[in-house]
Amino acid sequence: MSIEFWPEGKVAALSLTFDDARPSQVDHGLPLLDSYGVQATFYVSIQPMRDRKTEWKQSIKNGHEIGNHTFNHPCSGNFSFARNKPLEEYNLEQMRDEILKANSCIEQELGIQPKTFAYPCGQKFVGRSKDVRSYVPLVAEYFLVGRDAFNEVPNDPTFTDLAQVTALDMDDVTFETVQQYLDYARKHNSWLIFLGHEISHQGKQTVNISVLEKLCQFLKDGDIWVDTVENIGTYINQKRSI
Repeated sequence: MSIEFWPEGKVAALSLTFDDARPSQVDHGLPLLDSYGVQATFYVSIQPMRDRKTEWKQSIKNGHEIGNHTFNHPCSGNFSFARNKPLEEYNLEQMRDEILKANSCIEQELGIQPKTFAYPCGQKFVGRSKDVRSYVPLVAEYFLVGRDAFNEVPNDPTFTDLAQVTALDMDDVTFETVQQYLDYARKHNSWLIFLGHEISHQGKQTVNISVLEKLCQFLKDGDIWVDTVENIGTYINQKRSI
């Protein structure tokens, strides 16, 4: 693929995404990102979003994106936290309700309608065995982009399915690992999406603050386009239609 795919001479694109509206994203992540003028995408869980509603509304004014992450965050019952209502016991209509209820809550609380979606736990099915169904078509019906999780390679923007774009884990990784992903994206002119949860100095499922700051410094005035999932997804969609 030619680097001419990307605007303004950029050789690749990058979106930073964070899940669940965790307090550390508000306390540590947003101030850091804002200090570097980096816009990110936040896939919010509903109650934590409500708990910090004022800050999340301000994040939108600062150029960040708020995306849909369902109402109840359903995952496979193989995760003990999801056992009360696992994906194995959902059907497509129940998942539709999950998605639309979250959309309504976000619109009511923050005044925006989400344009992109992130699959909880990176799982895209409902049901069991012969009754398993993919809910990717539902996501494609309601959103510009659906973000997967815990993948191995970035997206080829000329080919990737926007309803299930790949995302690479940024939790608990070093800056050297982040650089390797960036080098791959530049070499292949890819759209790299990073996925994180907590933003702090240490802990489980945590993007280290120093790693995030080094990344922001590294990206400043560089040849990688950094923007929200919605903005880059919109650009790709328009570029493909030409």
